[in-house]
Amino acid sequence: MRFELLEHTADVMVRAYGQNLEECFANAAYALFDQMTDVSTVRPLEEISFQVCGHDHESLLYNFLSEFLYFHDAKRLLLSEFKVTLDGMALQCVAKGERIDLERHPQRHEVKAITYHMLEVDPQEPSLTVIFDI
Repeated sequence: MRFELLEHTADVMVRAYGQNLEECFANAAYALFDQMTDVSTVRPLEEISFQVCGHDHESLLYNFLSEFLYFHDAKRLLLSEFKVTLDGMALQCVAKGERIDLERHPQRHEVKAITYHMLEVDPQEPSLTVIFDI
């Protein structure tokens, strides 16, 4: 299981899982785009890469997911494949997807922001919890 939706009153709360934190971060990105559309309809036609840093795992996760909102809003991209590499509090990501096509990509939610509220990264389990402001 990549992620599960958790109960939340107004927004979307997600817990992402993986074999390690890198996979958890990748699955959180997958969950983010799955709230926007049916990710299974997104073809890996374009590739982007970026690096973000943080002072702890939570700020790293926040910065990582916020970068995807930029690519979605400014570049009109939907992404479906994610390769994450962690090096301390620096993260490198290569992601694949395609430009939004409203005829092929059903709209679900408009994610306005990533929130710090209840943001949690558990390297021991490993898992992470994040709320998407919709």
